[in-house]
Amino acid sequence: MATSKELTQKLGNAPTKVDPKTLGIKALMETPTMQNKFKEVLKDKSSGFTSSVLNLVNNDSYLSQADPMSILTSAMIAATLDLPIDKNLGFAWLVPFRDWKNGNQQRAQFQLGYKGYIQLALRTGQYVHINASEVYKGEIKNWDRFTETFERGEKESDEVIGYLGYFEMTNGFKKTVFWTKDQMEAHRVRFNKGKNPKALTGVWKDNYDAMAIKTVLRNMLGKWGILSIEMQKAQSADETAPEDIDDSGNPIDITDNVTTDDHADDDPDKVEAPKNDTKKPAVKKKDSKEQTQEELLKGFEAENG
Repeated sequence: MATSKELTQKLGNAPTKVDPKTLGIKALMETPTMQNKFKEVLKDKSSGFTSSVLNLVNNDSYLSQADPMSILTSAMIAATLDLPIDKNLGFAWLVPFRDWKNGNQQRAQFQLGYKGYIQLALRTGQYVHINASEVYKGEIKNWDRFTETFERGEKESDEVIGYLGYFEMTNGFKKTVFWTKDQMEAHRVRFNKGKNPKALTGVWKDNYDAMAIKTVLRNMLGKWGILSIEMQKAQSADETAPEDIDDSGNPIDITDNVTTDDHADDDPDKVEAPKNDTKKPAVKKKDSKEQTQEELLKGFEAENG
């Protein structure tokens, strides 16, 4: 018969179920489950990547308040795409936001930077040249959107008048797009889901030009470029945006929520056809972030349950 001491020892050695939602980001990151998940994706680079995630959170007061599981989910998306999350590099970010639909909880969201789009495009091996940049007053004259041609001029001032994107593919196909500053602003306002759509907040407020360049690249590649499976997953993850804006001033994401088949981004006068109320409600598909979080939770519960 087991003694009280032996029973106590057995109970002490028995694995206890751990709820990931009760752990902080550091404790959650250091669990064997999460360590193994990142090692599966990043191999030898996993240690450096997980350290960069912790450093990022520790140095961002808003991100440190976000739900730890949402941070890991967003970080896993970046790891899967093999993109660094260093703010200074501009490939990808973990952006904090308020989730008003779920108890006003602070959460983190993956966001792809314009350099990330270029990097993923180059990995396909289908692009000879690809670039996007702000255009200053005087640099472009007589833009013809039908032939996609223009006259080069000299920069007259630091005033940004628009944004230009260009790529050339290995099969010889070329594409040039130009958005005026007014077109970009109309696009930003149109897809801003905040209570005040015209207000500049979040990353648009902090780095307007970088977000505008990203919008040009994303629109151009989505309509006319070749998208690898990797790029499609990245674009899908980047399209998930929170529904509301935090009026208290916290930095949040207001990325444009445009899909690859939306051809009316720069057509504010387009009139939409009346909706047919008799249609059956569409079944919402899970996005990349939701699938990633489910996979992480299942793995965690399997090893700690």
